Amino acid sequence: MEYQKLYEGLNAATARERLENLHAIMEMHNSGEIEMPEKTNNVNNHIHTTYSFSPYSPTMAAYLAWKNGLTTAGIMDHDSVGGAREFVEAGRIIGIATTVGCEMRCSVKNTPFGDKLINNPDQKSVAYLALHGIPHQNIAKVEEFLKPYRDQRNIRNRKMTDNLNNILAPYGVSLDFDKDVVPLSKSDENGSITERHLLFAVSAKLIERFGKGTAIVDFLRDEMKLSLSAKIIGMLSDESNPHYQYDLLGALKGNLVEKFYIPAEAECPDITAFVALAKEVGGISAYAYLGDVGDSVTGDKKTQKFEDDFLDEYVAYLAEIGFNAITYMPTRNTLDQLKRVMALCEEHGLFQISGEDINSPRQSFICEALSRPEFKHLIVSTWALIGHEKRATLDLSDGMFSEKTIKEWPSLSKRVKHFAARGQM
Repeated sequence: MEYQKLYEGLNAATARERLENLHAIMEMHNSGEIEMPEKTNNVNNHIHTTYSFSPYSPTMAAYLAWKNGLTTAGIMDHDSVGGAREFVEAGRIIGIATTVGCEMRCSVKNTPFGDKLINNPDQKSVAYLALHGIPHQNIAKVEEFLKPYRDQRNIRNRKMTDNLNNILAPYGVSLDFDKDVVPLSKSDENGSITERHLLFAVSAKLIERFGKGTAIVDFLRDEMKLSLSAKIIGMLSDESNPHYQYDLLGALKGNLVEKFYIPAEAECPDITAFVALAKEVGGISAYAYLGDVGDSVTGDKKTQKFEDDFLDEYVAYLAEIGFNAITYMPTRNTLDQLKRVMALCEEHGLFQISGEDINSPRQSFICEALSRPEFKHLIVSTWALIGHEKRATLDLSDGMFSEKTIKEWPSLSKRVKHFAARGQM
């Protein structure tokens, strides 16, 4: 069977089909019909899939991670572990080490930082957190925790769809949440629906009405009065742009969210409930550092203040309430910001995890920064994360942050080395 057809089948409708196509592709690789990728030391613990928002199914995400030379890959969907088992199986088929996690938003209203903009650009008093290294026997327990919050989120999603329709009505464009938005998601398979899904649906409607190219640029700029950078104008003026709908989504996200956004309340558990969940299931609780944005390193964020002004006190608080780790993206911040985060992790005994947020076809699976000496420890940390997940899946008491393990290996640095060796076995 032709490779391209099998490759496209990695995004087929069902996990069974996707995994069958992956098996067939790997037979082609193993036979030498398709060249094997060059192996690197690169890792990534923060890959989104179609179970939150992404162009990649869990199978496709695992394959592309492997094809790009990664030695490990981690699934990290918003409010969902629906794709976790497929991702692990895909990793087994292609021979790449995998980790399972999920990302969720939690309320910090009942903390000393309840009036602060933490790491959520759209709302104060809400923090993005990551649950890493979920032992596989407890994936279902995490899903049980997440489902009612997804249900609450969809109540808000419907209201935000109404807000979008009010904005779009003068231009003869409207969305039906059930017909236009839900089919873009895996919500029927325990996936989540995010603001990106809403805007992706809007993008499809605008392309349907105006086509691609200058007409849509003129509409956005002259009719909707959106601020478009020269880079975005260039992308949207190119009718042959293979990432057109994702680029249009990016333009809308930067301009429209604040106009239709409704603050998340009922769908955000208290931050202490998140810590308790991590302990119960044997996962690793991590705060996702964002940092103030001035001259955006990646060029995709507007200038905005986040947690840097109170970071020392905030990290101390996180350690006090039982967080295990901080996760950060080396390409997203300045070296000074990252040195400060790393120093605070050392001071408070917090595990360091890296991962580059992948949810668009324009993003690279490779984090070039990990080749720098300042960040090489993050590769060791990733293998420790894998070692934790392997051992805790066999026995929760053998996880990296269990009472038994901490008693045996009280030094975090020694524990990390020990679990990294386990991960590479």
